Amino acid sequence: MTSTAPNEDVKETISCKLVSEIIRERIKSSGARFNANDNISDYILPGELDTLEKEVATRVRDLLKALLIDVENDHNTQETAERVSRMYLNEVFKGRYHRQPKVTSFPNDKNLDEIYTLGPITVRSACSHHFVPILGDCWIGIKPGEKVIGISKFARVADWVFSRPHIQEEAVMILADEIERLCEPQGLAILVKAQHYCMKWRGVKEPSTSMINSVVRGDFRHDPSLKQEFFELVKQQSNVANNY
Repeated sequence: MTSTAPNEDVKETISCKLVSEIIRERIKSSGARFNANDNISDYILPGELDTLEKEVATRVRDLLKALLIDVENDHNTQETAERVSRMYLNEVFKGRYHRQPKVTSFPNDKNLDEIYTLGPITVRSACSHHFVPILGDCWIGIKPGEKVIGISKFARVADWVFSRPHIQEEAVMILADEIERLCEPQGLAILVKAQHYCMKWRGVKEPSTSMINSVVRGDFRHDPSLKQEFFELVKQQSNVANNY
């Protein structure tokens, strides 16, 4: 009988692979995409994220050395690589590596069909061109369908979506896709206003410029009065927030 167990040479090859290579091959073999703003948590097995954190720290340390920073003797940067790795994988880019927060939906038993808005919801992201912060506010308008979700869940999902390297236009579309999937509303509207540190911190260094973009779907797209009502509610909420 021929043994199907891998021989020692194969075992050694597997053990020598970096965890990033193993995960990358797993993604590619499935035909999936792994762009900067994609969530790849389905392809990361238990325990691999901890190993990936150590690998990323090694790569960040190499970057610091290439920038001629003495990480061995500079007390300020001796643990910077580990901090940066932990920050990217578990905080600022957690929307790539961690699964979506659990969101439970409930039947719309009262047949609610009046629109409501939530905001401003603080969103934090990073420009995928320069990896510098994007900071702003998000407003979400819903005309309920047959399902509803708790209002706090909108903020959790927005944080999860925006915690990836993005361009703002795509981030808003991804958030809209997720909300539609979760609660299947009759209408959905999202507006985001954010400042980009690729303009504030570098480049033209324009401190007060912000970018505003929106997505409207379903009844908000087809009924101009609903769309106008959403933007008027956003204006009111923005004015209230600015007065605090």
